[in-house]
Amino acid sequence: MKLHLLAAVVGLAMAAGAAQAQVGVYVTPLVSRISNKADTGPFAFLGEGKTSGIFTGAGFGVYDDFHHANGIDAGVDVRGDFLRGNGAHLNSFLVGPRVVFRPIKPGLRPYAEAFVGVGGSRAATNPASIKKFEFGVAGGLDYTFAKHVDWRVIEVGYSAVPTVNSGVFAGNGTPPNSNMINLRTGIVFRFK
Repeated sequence: MKLHLLAAVVGLAMAAGAAQAQVGVYVTPLVSRISNKADTGPFAFLGEGKTSGIFTGAGFGVYDDFHHANGIDAGVDVRGDFLRGNGAHLNSFLVGPRVVFRPIKPGLRPYAEAFVGVGGSRAATNPASIKKFEFGVAGGLDYTFAKHVDWRVIEVGYSAVPTVNSGVFAGNGTPPNSNMINLRTGIVFRFK
């Protein structure tokens, strides 16, 4: 994904907000359980004959909650995730709507998101890679512990993206979806 495209999307998301917008920037360690069909060729994303694996990495993002009404805030979230596992790589650029529910208890802010974007994968044993459409959903809980700082207590998400496999390069079909269960925590810096 081109850096200038990412900068343009983030700029548009931030510019869309009115004077009461709530903008947040976050950094999160990320753990993902990725599963797909077993592949036995040289482009096996999860490794020879494996059907699942644990990947770790980091996520970075920006959100802009620019709409406020009836106990909810709504906006857009733009994020990039960078995962590694068993020598393989999976990088994602995602954007989508976000809804934050006003806290039941002071300081606790539950949220839900849906997103679409592009996921790029590369197997451990070969430099060939592919980029494909990715989609997913996530929900989480932020806890405000300072005026402009939240702790992202937990975010749980599901996403799917076709990943590199031997069938793609042998001309035997389309890549299978890799299904991901994602867990993250981290720090959010909020600006008003």
